[in-house]
Amino acid sequence: MKHDSDVLIAGGGLNGPALALALAQAGLTVTVIDAAPPRARAEPAFDGRAYALALASQKLLAATGVWPAIADRTQPMMEVKASDGRPGEGAAPLFLHFDSRELDQSPVGYMIEDRFLYAAFLDAMEAEPNLTLARGTAVTAQQVAPGGVTVTLSDGRSLSGTLLVGADGRRSATAERAGITREGWDYGQTALVAAIAHELPHEGIAHQFFMPTGPLAILPLPGNRSSIVWSETAENARIIAALPDEDFLAVLRPRFGDFLGRISLAGPRFSYPLDLTLAKSYVAPRIALIGDAAHGVHPIAGQGLNLGLRDVAALAEVLVEARRRGEDIGAIDVLERYQSWRRFDGTTLALGMDTVNRLFSNDNPVLRPVRDLGMGIVQAIGPLRRGFMRQAAGLSGPLPRLLQGRRP
Repeated sequence: MKHDSDVLIAGGGLNGPALALALAQAGLTVTVIDAAPPRARAEPAFDGRAYALALASQKLLAATGVWPAIADRTQPMMEVKASDGRPGEGAAPLFLHFDSRELDQSPVGYMIEDRFLYAAFLDAMEAEPNLTLARGTAVTAQQVAPGGVTVTLSDGRSLSGTLLVGADGRRSATAERAGITREGWDYGQTALVAAIAHELPHEGIAHQFFMPTGPLAILPLPGNRSSIVWSETAENARIIAALPDEDFLAVLRPRFGDFLGRISLAGPRFSYPLDLTLAKSYVAPRIALIGDAAHGVHPIAGQGLNLGLRDVAALAEVLVEARRRGEDIGAIDVLERYQSWRRFDGTTLALGMDTVNRLFSNDNPVLRPVRDLGMGIVQAIGPLRRGFMRQAAGLSGPLPRLLQGRRP
């Protein structure tokens, strides 16, 4: 059966392009179907989205050739500090401190703005001969047959492939049409996101403050700027988001502290409701899910994109090896290999972040000393602390070749 492409990918955010490049560079033909207009997400202004790339994710970007285009736009993260606290009181005396010098590979990770990363992906896709971009259109229907899958697009076209990959986010229409159900819950929290300019240099240090109403991440960007991801109760966030800029900063300052000197806004503000959503299966006949389509997690540790890129690396390796063996890459037994590799890790990390959020997003007088003591214990035990660092850097467990910096 002749297809338009070996693999169709619904979703052109970040995970979809990463998978498309990995597969196309290995010789498979790929079509990426992106509902966004051409370059709509590669605008010059900062739109509030920035990512903490784990070291393993950086290796994947290097292996697919994307890294050189963004390397000088990134901010290395040399240290991570996590602490309990209350607004205006500063950090608790017991805290976690991850120093990149303790790893055999440095730094811990990199910060990159969405606008630069997406533009680099777009340029790389446009230059790849095995890759076709269907932009400004969306999948409206999918039909699985014994030899492949056919999709209908909103512009009226039909495309066929051996496999359809859903990279279309937390409300994945690909998963829904495939009959894959989801479980999860609303956190009752909203993330307030903005870029902050500050008087003093951040020295490449990322901070995570656990406040009673939700965590505040202060993540270093190039220059004297940081990205904040400030989780508040939905009601508090609604009120804070509606404030004028100066009043917003007045509420933020007691939480942010003065360790970076005077602060100001360095761009527009954004807000995103937070929830947990897990697909009950990552695969169905001729269908595979990656990224948020498989697992939407709390941003508490900035692991959402990294988790998706782990999916990309595993699925790419499974498909490329299956093709080399002459197997049908859309066959369910092939796709089950991907699921067995990724589902436990994805679910464990999602539920782990859920537990941390529940444990710290309160001012319970019983829990507070227990969790502070726990952080102090981890900080005091070197091998345990370094184990957490390697996990955060994406360097633990059986790593696909892409996460080692090699092509599948």
